[in-house]
Amino acid sequence: MADAQQDVLAKLTGPADLRGLDEAALGQLAKEIRELLISSVASNGGHLGPNLGVVELGIAIHRVFESPNDRVVWDTGHQAYVHKMLTGRAGQFGELRREGGLSGYPSRAESEHDWVENSHASTSLSYADGMAKANYLLGKDDHVVAVIGDGALTGGMAWEALNNIAADNDRKLVVIVNDNGRSYTPTVGGLANRLTEIRTNPRYEPALGAIKDRLNRSRRVGPATYEALHAIKKGVKDALAPQGMFEDLGLKYIGPVDGHDRPAVERALTAAKKFGGPVLVHVLTTKGQGYDIAVANENDQMHQANPFDVQTGEAVSVAPAGWTSVFRDEIVRIADERPDVVAITAAMLYPVGLDAFADKFPDRVFDVGIAEQHAVTSAAGLAMGGLHPVVAVYATFLNRAFDQVLLDVALHKCGVTFVLDRAGVTGDDGASHNGMWDMSLMQMVPGLHLATPRDGVQLRELLREAVDIENAPSVVRFSKGAVCDDLPAIERIGTYDVLSRDKAKDVLIIAIGAFGHLGAATADLVRAEGHGVTVVDPRWVKPLDPKLVQLAAEYSLVVTIEDNGRHGGVGSAITQAVRDADILTPIEVHGVEQEFLDHAKRDVILERLGLTPKAIADDTIAALARNTRKL
Repeated sequence: MADAQQDVLAKLTGPADLRGLDEAALGQLAKEIRELLISSVASNGGHLGPNLGVVELGIAIHRVFESPNDRVVWDTGHQAYVHKMLTGRAGQFGELRREGGLSGYPSRAESEHDWVENSHASTSLSYADGMAKANYLLGKDDHVVAVIGDGALTGGMAWEALNNIAADNDRKLVVIVNDNGRSYTPTVGGLANRLTEIRTNPRYEPALGAIKDRLNRSRRVGPATYEALHAIKKGVKDALAPQGMFEDLGLKYIGPVDGHDRPAVERALTAAKKFGGPVLVHVLTTKGQGYDIAVANENDQMHQANPFDVQTGEAVSVAPAGWTSVFRDEIVRIADERPDVVAITAAMLYPVGLDAFADKFPDRVFDVGIAEQHAVTSAAGLAMGGLHPVVAVYATFLNRAFDQVLLDVALHKCGVTFVLDRAGVTGDDGASHNGMWDMSLMQMVPGLHLATPRDGVQLRELLREAVDIENAPSVVRFSKGAVCDDLPAIERIGTYDVLSRDKAKDVLIIAIGAFGHLGAATADLVRAEGHGVTVVDPRWVKPLDPKLVQLAAEYSLVVTIEDNGRHGGVGSAITQAVRDADILTPIEVHGVEQEFLDHAKRDVILERLGLTPKAIADDTIAALARNTRKL
């Protein structure tokens, strides 16, 4: 019998196959999914904890609803690995997050079952609201299912959507709250506290268990019994841990349901499906379920793991010191010296390096949940109150709060420092996680100061300079991964550093931030062809030092290199400043093409974009030849 139950997952061609499986096969399927999740992430890295927690939930969703006609939207998208396996992609998990392989997020290019590539949080309910309205207006009888979890309900956008969803009682929309009590770390805020009352109330589970056991002894166990149990659960819940916040909005509420009890989840979803209007199903899950090492991981329950040893959970290789670790150490030193310095994170205390600060000064670090807009405007309030806030987020996530940076911080000349981790091309996490827009967006903000350190020494130095700015916002941005080797300057002129200089003034290379080494390597290749080259690092790319702008007049060609989109970035700003100064030196701008980049290793993407020493040197030499012919 056991042999007949093996390889259930391998035989699945799509969600419809699930509805023909018996209980034994479904149990075996859940086991196989967890084994594949652990082995795949152990090899390739990725989001392990969130997906281990939704195995039973994913199976239940695809047994009750009929994807793709019933549209399933996952928020956040990094908990969709199980969904991918159940929709026919299990055989491709050996190439998870590798170039040409499966994306770590839903991907419309991969499957008709993936409706939304939502790798940023708190968006699913808005997508689902629009889809449900479209179904209604077009006369379609299909359902829309939005799975929101991993702290995404702490985002204000989710509540804006709930406000609208509750107003449309005839829309076939099921909202599943995957409540695991965490984003990266335990979820924070009043909403989290209300949900936690149910998860942790010592009287709730025993009381519910006694009722469930009594009903299960009944000879008539079926839908009627489930409805009776749900009604009793509601009474127990209201008596022991009152929380009518969803029903007060006008949403029918079902739950809480044990998210690892697949039959119970299926019954709840079936009841929700029959209702015909918007319903919220509250499901309790454990992040990392089925892999004790993940559950026991205090930092993030292996939310996102680098390749690791399955037996121990330990990383298979020790990563070299990263940019984040340099910031982590330096911000604590600054906080020791400056009692007015406080920090804000948006549910990412450990990933952005604020954990050491929080350990030493717990009252001076504020985790606002997945709420970047609130984080920025709250920082403005902190600055107005006499403190200097440091807002640490991934570069791509600051996109979500541009209006607040512009009108809440900069307009009021607030001294707020933004520290942008994972800036530039990040690679494996895909299109939405490349931090390739921040320098273009920040160029538009009046009065803002923008620093781009090239190595660890400069990160420490520029962070201190940024925190000293009290009458305007400041930004310090750095890359993902290992910090660059120190690249000493031979001279500092104004605010910019000269990294190398020849007597002949043929080419001026302006290398931005972590591309300092790229600029230096490019210069060596250009020199080998007989051209004189000077390499400079602006350090502060906004505002640009006027001396750097004037320097362009001394050269036959200026080349800019940045880890940011070419349009509207630093190269564009330098070009504009040079032209405004009536300097006619030709300028070649090198940066990231303005396109959504498929996931691959960072160096692979950079090579494809032509951001390598040889490619830039070839372009530079060709540009010099063109300009010589024109003369």
